[in-house]
Amino acid sequence: MAISAKDIQRLRQEAGVGMMEAKKALEATNGDFSAAIKLLRETGLANMAKRSDRDNSQGAVAVGRSGPTAAIVQVKSETDFVAKSPEFVALVQALADSVAAKGETGLLDHQEAIDSLKISLKENIELGRVIRFEPPVGAVVDTYLHVQSDRGVNATMVEIQGGSMELAHDIALHIAFARPQYLTREEVAADVITEERATLEGITRNEGKPEAAIAKIVEGRLNGFFKDRCLVEQEFAKDNKQTVTSVLGAAKINRFAQVEIGH
Repeated sequence: MAISAKDIQRLRQEAGVGMMEAKKALEATNGDFSAAIKLLRETGLANMAKRSDRDNSQGAVAVGRSGPTAAIVQVKSETDFVAKSPEFVALVQALADSVAAKGETGLLDHQEAIDSLKISLKENIELGRVIRFEPPVGAVVDTYLHVQSDRGVNATMVEIQGGSMELAHDIALHIAFARPQYLTREEVAADVITEERATLEGITRNEGKPEAAIAKIVEGRLNGFFKDRCLVEQEFAKDNKQTVTSVLGAAKINRFAQVEIGH
C-alpha cells in the first residue's frame, strides 16, 4: 500500500526517528501505525544494546520532593549536548519527582520514556544513582542543586535531626562545594587509614624530619586528612572560622548524599 508523507511525518514525530526509518517501518507493517511504532521500538532497543559499552560519564541529576521526603536521581549519557536537551532534563526531573513520591517503584512509571529517549537520541543512556531520604520524626531533609548549561550537575541532600530547614539547606550547599567523603572519621575504613598513615610517614621521612618527631607529625597530618574529608570536621563553606560541627550546634546530621556528574 502507498505510504503518505503525512503518515511518515506523524511517525517521525512520535517515534523520534529519521524519515527513512519511519518510511521503512510503515512499509514493513503495511501502514499499521501501532505496529510500526512497536517495530521501531524493538529495533531501537536492540541497537541500543550494542551501544551499552560506550562511555556515558556525562548526564544530568535532579532533586525531587514529596512533602518531607526528598530524592536525587542521576541519568547518564555519552555527551553533554544530549544531557542538556530539554527532553533529557525533563525526564530526569520527572524521575526524581516520582522517586520522592513513590520510592524506587516510581521509576517504573517512566521506563517507556527512558527507552524512547535511548532510541531517539541514539546514545548509551542509562539510570545512574537513585537516592531517597524519608526523614524520621524530628528530622528535616533539604537539598541543593547546582545547574550548569541548563542541566543539574551537582546534587546534594542532607538529613538533620533537631535542626531547621534553613540549617539543612546551608549544610546541603556546603556539601556541594566541600565534597566530603564521610560523615565522621569513625566511618573511614581501617585499611584506608592505614594506607594514608603509611603515605604520610613516607612523605615526612623524605622531608628529613627528626625520627623522634615523625609519629607526632604524621598524626597531625592524619588529622588534616580527616578534616578535609569528614563532613562534621570541615571548615564551613560560608564561614571558614567555624566548623560544620559548630554551625550545627545541638543539631545532628543523620546522613548525607552527593551525586555529581563527572565524579
